[in-house]
Amino acid sequence: MPISRRTLLKSSAIAAGAYGAGLALPAVRRALAGAPEDLVAYESSALLTGEAATGGMMSYGLGAAGEGAPPVLRMRKGEEFSARLVNRLNEPTTVHWHGLRIANAMDGVPEMTQPYVYPGDTFDYRFTPPDAGTFWYHPHCNTLTQMGRGLTGVIVVEDPADPVFDAEIVLNLRDFRLGGDGQFIAPFKPRDAARSGTFGTVRTTNWRAAPAYDAPAGGLVRVRIAATDVTRIYRLALAGGAGKVIALDGNPLQAPIPLDLQDVGPGQRLDFVLRMPDGEGEIATLTNVKGSTPWTIATFRAVGASAKRSLGDAGPLPANPIPVADLKAAEIIPMEFTATAEHGARESICGSLGYTFWAINRIAWPGDTADGVAPLAELKLGRSYVFRVANRTPHAHPVHLHGMSFHIVASNQPRLLGHATDTILLQPDETADLALVADNPGQWMLHCHIIEHQKTGMSSYVTVT
Repeated sequence: MPISRRTLLKSSAIAAGAYGAGLALPAVRRALAGAPEDLVAYESSALLTGEAATGGMMSYGLGAAGEGAPPVLRMRKGEEFSARLVNRLNEPTTVHWHGLRIANAMDGVPEMTQPYVYPGDTFDYRFTPPDAGTFWYHPHCNTLTQMGRGLTGVIVVEDPADPVFDAEIVLNLRDFRLGGDGQFIAPFKPRDAARSGTFGTVRTTNWRAAPAYDAPAGGLVRVRIAATDVTRIYRLALAGGAGKVIALDGNPLQAPIPLDLQDVGPGQRLDFVLRMPDGEGEIATLTNVKGSTPWTIATFRAVGASAKRSLGDAGPLPANPIPVADLKAAEIIPMEFTATAEHGARESICGSLGYTFWAINRIAWPGDTADGVAPLAELKLGRSYVFRVANRTPHAHPVHLHGMSFHIVASNQPRLLGHATDTILLQPDETADLALVADNPGQWMLHCHIIEHQKTGMSSYVTVT
């Protein structure tokens, strides 16, 4: 049975009721083209643990400093978006639009694509997103502190050709490192930074522990997930409802797969269709099962009479215009991710952890400085390449490329191949081929999105000319 716009409007009213039920979900607004709307970075406090408010939080607000988690920014594929970053923090910052294939000058990397935005200053971002899907935004300055204290928000790029669902729910997954008094503690431990990273102590979804959402009974819900944590890799499991993954990292899957123990690392996104239970009050539960103690990410409660939908009712998502590399003509560029380094840590205005543990091709990124290392590769505009990435460590690394997307075309380990992405969760001892067309000129960072790894050496960049 096709899903109607009327059904969507009815379910939106249900969702609005859930939003008003004390869940403190991020506000959802659209920044339109023309005069840019202020995106204010500010400091505040927030109630994360249900006890004392946590001081020193950082967040974004639209138009003014707000309250709670950063807003979900909604854009439209092919339409110009503009926002003016207003820095009300006590330190420099920027905004990186993670996963968006936009002009290099808008990428938000200090010293590489733009100047620092100092306290009290502003910076105008203006771009047209070419792809629809789920993306996110965060600073690229003093990232462990700024992201760790809350500066991570979700982006939804809409496509009018997308199928209509009965409801949509956006989940921003992240930890906070708090002590028993609910206040921030040291953001990392050196011995953990040299391994898989330092985990947070308070696990949240949209800045809440195990939030509950109402959705139409028997309906189809598009659940958009962004893993914006600085460390944690999630393994998702669903109980009480049926689900299929329809997009990974902003790009539709040609053939949807069941939501069955799907790993999602820092920087990655996942969209799935949830078929709600039929009975009023019945619950579907999304759980993280990675680690020794599973926990609930979110629950979804069925409301109203059953819509009696089927997962098969959800039509396919339109493909994004990601160029496909010519593998026969592609140049192979080897990249090794290792725990060896040749350079010590350097201080920078965007902060240093004071250690060097990681490297790419035996070179450790020195930090956000004007005198950075040479690029990993110099690419020619329009040509095809294969990055042959090899993880020589016993730890997983979510490797993210700015400004361009690639197709994972080969691996020595079992994984889904052929889909377009901007981040690969590179497993221990894995070697994979990432095929891309160098279609976006500029200097583009490539780094591990476990932020302690990024800030202690596992970063570099490529150039496209």
